Amino acid sequence: MDILNVENSLVNLSLEERLQAIIQLFPKDKLVFSTSFGQEDQAILYAIATQSLGIQIFTLDTGRQFQESYELMDLSINKYAVSIDTYFPKTESVEKLVKEKGFNSFYSSVDNRKECCFIRKIEPLNRALQGAKVWITGLRAEQSDNRANMPMIEWDEQRQLFKINPLIDWTFEQLTAYLNQHKIPQNPLHKKGFVSIGCAPCTRAITEGEHPRAGRWWWENSQKECGLHA
Repeated sequence: MDILNVENSLVNLSLEERLQAIIQLFPKDKLVFSTSFGQEDQAILYAIATQSLGIQIFTLDTGRQFQESYELMDLSINKYAVSIDTYFPKTESVEKLVKEKGFNSFYSSVDNRKECCFIRKIEPLNRALQGAKVWITGLRAEQSDNRANMPMIEWDEQRQLFKINPLIDWTFEQLTAYLNQHKIPQNPLHKKGFVSIGCAPCTRAITEGEHPRAGRWWWENSQKECGLHA
């Protein structure tokens, strides 16, 4: 497959048209969409559900989520009549981590935080992606410096699948307009300054002028990534 040609063919399409094109290119039973119920993911979820595209949807529950995130998950499932698979971290891994380092070891160092992210996010993600050939995400280039140059379609060598980011070139203004136009439910924390929402103990609201990812792992000087999209 010529990834560049495929990406060029998608550039001028709407979100709905991009998703329709994707399911024409790949076997539907090999496509998966991961959602954390952020604004980008809510837009993609709406487009998948309202077009009845039949793409498998999954989410990761780290065990440290905001209550508002759970409420939005239930609301979205009921509103769009979709099935969403939830992947949890392995119990024995969490128990071992807590026993050895306590509940909040991630505050101590970047390495400890990455260890927690691996146990609670990356290992469950790897299980969720087993057997998939295409992973659809809600990444946007504006979200962080790490994502600024990400293509719409890329080959994930580690996981041996195509990763497709259908909103990568959308601005925040485009996203907001889409959400408002379709009256798509959003996490109420967004109105309280939480632009990027992750685990509750690792996320804070940002102030005007701060980078959208500044509220993630705010106590450390890092690239503000957990490793899911390394």
